[in-house]
Amino acid sequence: MAKKFRDLRARMPEASRARAEEKARALMEALPLAELRQARRLSQEQLAELLSIRQPAVAKLEKRTDMYISTLRRVIEAMGGELEIRAHFPEGDVQIDQFEALDETSQVAG
Repeated sequence: MAKKFRDLRARMPEASRARAEEKARALMEALPLAELRQARRLSQEQLAELLSIRQPAVAKLEKRTDMYISTLRRVIEAMGGELEIRAHFPEGDVQIDQFEALDETSQVAG
């Protein structure tokens, strides 16, 4: 008989649960756009509608390795998020706010 995941997890030692949750968080911190969209439970068609573009343009965006920051911001915001740009240094992190005032009406390329 199949066991429910929540029952198995409930029987896990606290330390094991904490390690599993930390690994899950780490995986969610580094995702390609397509996987992020899927994790947000959005189809390409739904995201395209939110961005006022066509589905093939979303597929093209998800394959790009380089894009404008304004485009990335618009995609992230359409998924319900907020884009932050940070620089990591040995002494600590610095948030870069130079891009905060980018034109909100810019179009998604693609």
